[in-house]
Amino acid sequence: MTVLKTSMRNFFAHKGRMALSAVAVLLSVAFVCGTLVFTDTMNTTFDKLFAATSSDVTVSPKAAKSDNTPQNGRPDSLPASVLERAQKAQGVKYAEGAVSSMNVTVVNSANKNMGSSTGAPTIAGNWTRNDLRSMEITSGHAPRGPTETMVDADTADKHHLKLGDELRTIAVTGDFKARIVGIATFKVTNPGAAVVYFDTATAQRELLGTTGRFTHINLSTATGVTNDTLKQNVISSIGAGAYKVQTQKEYSDENRSGVGSFMDVIKYAMLGFAGIAFLVGIFLIINTFSMLVAQRTREIGLMRAIGSSRKQVNRSVLVEATLLGFFGSILGVGAGVGLAVGLMKLMSAAGMDLSTRDLTVKATTPVIGLVLGVVVTVLAAYLPARRAGKVSPMAALRDAGTPADGKAGLVRGIIGLVLTGAGTFALFTAAGADKASDGSLVLGAGVVLTLIGFVIIGPLLAGGVVRVISAVLLRFFGPVGRMAERNALRNPRRTGATGAALMIGLALVACLSVVGSSMVASATDELDKTVGTDFIIQGNQRIVPQAAKAIETTPGLEHVTHYRDIEAKIVAPDGSSDGDGVTAADPTYAQDLHRKTTAGELTAAYGKDSMSVGSKFATKHHVKLGDTLTVAFKGGSTAKLKVAAITDDNVAIDQGARYLSTETMRKYLPADRIPPDQIMFASAKSGQEKQAYAALKKSMEQYPQYQVRDQSDYKQELKDQIGQLLNMVYGLLALAIVVAVLGVINTLALSVVERTREIGLMRAIGMSRRQLRRMIRLESVVIALFGALLGLGLGMGWGATAQKLLALEGLKVLEIPWPTIIGVFIGSAFVGLFAALIPAFRAGRMNVLNAIATD
Repeated sequence: MTVLKTSMRNFFAHKGRMALSAVAVLLSVAFVCGTLVFTDTMNTTFDKLFAATSSDVTVSPKAAKSDNTPQNGRPDSLPASVLERAQKAQGVKYAEGAVSSMNVTVVNSANKNMGSSTGAPTIAGNWTRNDLRSMEITSGHAPRGPTETMVDADTADKHHLKLGDELRTIAVTGDFKARIVGIATFKVTNPGAAVVYFDTATAQRELLGTTGRFTHINLSTATGVTNDTLKQNVISSIGAGAYKVQTQKEYSDENRSGVGSFMDVIKYAMLGFAGIAFLVGIFLIINTFSMLVAQRTREIGLMRAIGSSRKQVNRSVLVEATLLGFFGSILGVGAGVGLAVGLMKLMSAAGMDLSTRDLTVKATTPVIGLVLGVVVTVLAAYLPARRAGKVSPMAALRDAGTPADGKAGLVRGIIGLVLTGAGTFALFTAAGADKASDGSLVLGAGVVLTLIGFVIIGPLLAGGVVRVISAVLLRFFGPVGRMAERNALRNPRRTGATGAALMIGLALVACLSVVGSSMVASATDELDKTVGTDFIIQGNQRIVPQAAKAIETTPGLEHVTHYRDIEAKIVAPDGSSDGDGVTAADPTYAQDLHRKTTAGELTAAYGKDSMSVGSKFATKHHVKLGDTLTVAFKGGSTAKLKVAAITDDNVAIDQGARYLSTETMRKYLPADRIPPDQIMFASAKSGQEKQAYAALKKSMEQYPQYQVRDQSDYKQELKDQIGQLLNMVYGLLALAIVVAVLGVINTLALSVVERTREIGLMRAIGMSRRQLRRMIRLESVVIALFGALLGLGLGMGWGATAQKLLALEGLKVLEIPWPTIIGVFIGSAFVGLFAALIPAFRAGRMNVLNAIATD
C-alpha cells in the first residue's frame, strides 16, 4: 500500500512531465482503436447492405463470379426455364428473374461518367420485388419501357440528376439511351455504388444481348419455411449440381469475403503504422522515466535508506508507468472513436458514403487499446525501473544522478555492433539474391537487424555524429553553439534514444522514396526503350466493341493494335501445366512493344497456330523452340500450338506474357466468348502525331471510362500514381514522426528541469535569456539532425537493397531522390526548432535566484 501511495504521489506531482508521454500513448492507442472501429464499421455497412439486397434463396449460374464480370464482358446467365421450375418448388412464396451487370458505364447528356469516383461499381439491372427490401421509390415510378430508367438517390444527388434527364448506358452489347422516370432511395447505407434500373425486357436485351435469360433468380420463402429447407426443395426441383443455389446467409457471406479481404489489407496496413508509432513511443517513455529516475535519485536513496527494497522501488516506478499507460489509453480509446468518425467523414467527402449510424465499437476494441497501451508503457518503463532499483542508498545521497554503468555500456555496444553487422550482411546477401522472393525474406531480416542495431549503438554514434554536425552548424554561434554541443553530448544514451525515435520514421520515408523514385525511373526507362506505339488507350473496364470501332476509324492513324488477355490452361510437353492464360494481339504489337527474344523471332509467334512463351516459363517447364504446347481455351476448344519464340523475361512490361495472334484466338474461341480488348494501341502516320492525338481524344469523348495517353501522358500517370501512394504512406508515417517530435520536446523539457541550477548559474554570470533560448534550440536542432542523418542513411541503404530485388523483376534503375532527401534533412532542423519552442520559453522565464537555490 505504501508503494502505491508513493507512486500515486509521484505521478500526480510530475503530471506535467508525464503529459507528453501520455500524449504519445494516446496517439498510438487512438490509431489502433480508430483503425479497428473504422474497419469494423465498414464491415457492418457492407454486411447490412448484402443482407438487405439478397433474397431468401438465390439461384445463379454455377460459374458466376462475385464481381459479375466474366471474360467476354457479359454476365453469366441462366435460361428462363429455370425460373419456371424453381417457382414450382414447395415453400416458394414468390420467385422472380433478375438481371444485373457491373460491366457498364452510365453517362449523362454531356458524356460525363455518372459512376463513383472511388472505384465502387456501377450496377445496372431490372427493378424487382426483392429490391424493395433495400430501396424505396421516393420520386416518380419504376421503369415501364425501353426508354425509361430509374437511378438511386445518392447518384442523383452527387451528379444533380432529376426526372426527365437522359442517360446513356454503355455495355459490351452496345449503347442505349433512357430518360429518368424514377429515383429510389436506399434504406441502408450505400457505400458508393451507382445503381440504374430498367424494365426486365430492356435489361435482358441491352445487358445480356438476348431475351429469356436472367443472371440470377430470387426466391422468397413462404410462412413457416426456413431458407435451408427452401434451398433443398429448389435443388430437388431444378436438379442438383446444375446451378448454384444459396441461402441469404451463404450469398451474403460470398459477397462479404471479397470485401473482407480488401478490408483486411487496409486494417493490417494501418495497424502496422500504429505499431511503428508505438515503437517510437517506447523511446519517449524510456527517456521520460530515465530522466525522472535520475532527477529523483536523492528521493529514491532516502526510500532505500529507510528500508525500501529494490523490488519496492522497482515496483513504484512500474506503478507510475501503469498509471500513465492507463490514463493515456483511456483517452486514446475515446480519441480513436473520434478518429474513426473523422475517417468516415473524409471517405464520404471522397465519394464513399459511410453513415455514423453504422458506427461499430466492438467490446474487444477498447480492451485491446487499453491492454496494448498499458503493456507497452510498462515494458518501456522496465529498464528505467530496474536501473532505479539498483541505486544504493549512500551513492544516491552523494550524487546528483544515477551512476553510469560502464560495463553495461560496453556490452550494449558489442551487441549493437554485432546486430548491425549481421543486418548489413543480410542486406548484402539480399542484394545478391537470384530470386526476388528469396531475397525479400533476407531483406526483411536485414531491415529489422540494422534497425535494432542502430537503436542500440545510437549512444556510441551520438558522440561522433553530433560533433560533425556541430562542426558544420554550431561553430557559427560561438560559445552558445559550443554549449549546445556539449549539452547534446552530455548524455549520449539520452541523445541516442531521442534521435532513434525520429530515425525510425525518417528511415522508412527515405526507403520508400528511393523505391518509389526507382520504380518511376525504371518504368520510364523501359518505356523509352521498348514502347514504340504513339498512343495507349485503356480504362478500368475492358474496351467495349463500339469504343474499339471508334478508335479504328479515327483519321490519321497508321495502325491500331488489339490486345486481349485470354483465360487458358497450358500443358507443356513434359506434362506440367500452367493456368495463367495467354495474350492475344495483332501482329503489329511486335512494333508497339519491342521485346527481346532468347530464341526465335517474335513476329513468328503471330503466325498460324503459333505462340511465344517467356524465358521463365520455358525454363520451369523445359520448353524449347519448336515444341508443341496444348492450350485449352476457357469456353472454347483445345489447340496444339508451336513455340515460335521465347521472350526475355528480364523486363517490367508484359513479363511472362505468352503471345499468339488474334486470328489464332478466333479459331479456337466462339465469337460470343471472345473478350473485349484489355487495352489498345495506336500509332499515327508520320508527321501527323498531334492531329491523330487530338482526333483520338475526340473519338473517345463519348466513352469517358477510357483514357487516351501518349507516352509522356503515360509516364506522368505512372509518376502520379506512385506519388499518390507514397503521399498516403507518408501521411500515415507522420504519426510516428509526431510522436518522435513529442519525444524531443519531452527530453528537452525534462533536461531543462534537470539543469535548473546550472541554468540559474549561467544566467547569473551574464548569459541573456535570448542566448539561453538559442542554446536550447540549437541543442534540439542537433538532436533532430542526428536522428535524421541516421534515419536517412539507413533508409537509403534499405531502399537501394530493395531496388536490387526489383531489378530482378525488370525495374533496373536505381534513383536516389536527392531533393526529397535533402528536403527532409532540412525539414528535420525546423522540426528541432519547433520542438524546442516550449522548453526554451520556460527556461528563459526561470527566476535566476530560485534556480540557483534549487537542490
